[in-house]
Amino acid sequence: FYLFCTYGVTEVFLLAVMAYDRFVAICSPLLYMVTMSQKLRMVLVSSCYLGGTVCSLIHLCLILEIPTYRSNVINHFFCDLPPLLSLACSEVTVNELFLYIVASFNEIITIVIIFTSYLFILITILRMRSAEGRNKAFSTCASHLTAIIVLQGTILFTYCRPSSGNNEDADKVATVFYTVVIPMLNPIVYRMK
Repeated sequence: FYLFCTYGVTEVFLLAVMAYDRFVAICSPLLYMVTMSQKLRMVLVSSCYLGGTVCSLIHLCLILEIPTYRSNVINHFFCDLPPLLSLACSEVTVNELFLYIVASFNEIITIVIIFTSYLFILITILRMRSAEGRNKAFSTCASHLTAIIVLQGTILFTYCRPSSGNNEDADKVATVFYTVVIPMLNPIVYRMK
């Protein structure tokens, strides 16, 4: 659970950092090497992993506080937080609230960064005079946007909605989608440049 949560949150943060990287590459290509220095890249990537670790530790500490579970068999493909919480014998409202708050906060922050970066990229692309330059810049961004929309959409569907009345089968499909399908599609999507 801990590693899945850490790497999932880290991936969301890394997609936002990649949007910023594309923003710098397209909007300030001559200053790219100065702006995206080795030090800044290390800080950005380290921050993504730190954010993923902190979010996972919050959930892990809250789960360890749950005294008992109804069963040791989870009706899911792996140990994910919502199915685990559904097995708890005690009150898990705090856990569900933290899941919703942390997931929503992460999604909002990353979507704002991505939206802002791509807004400036769009403005820059529309100002380009050559059609070839516009097509190249757009194709560079299209693959990244596709990956973002698919991943963020499934995460919003899975974690940023109330738990009451959730369909476990739909959650399983969404989970398979962002744990198996998206990683398989990433090489294809990023090759579309």
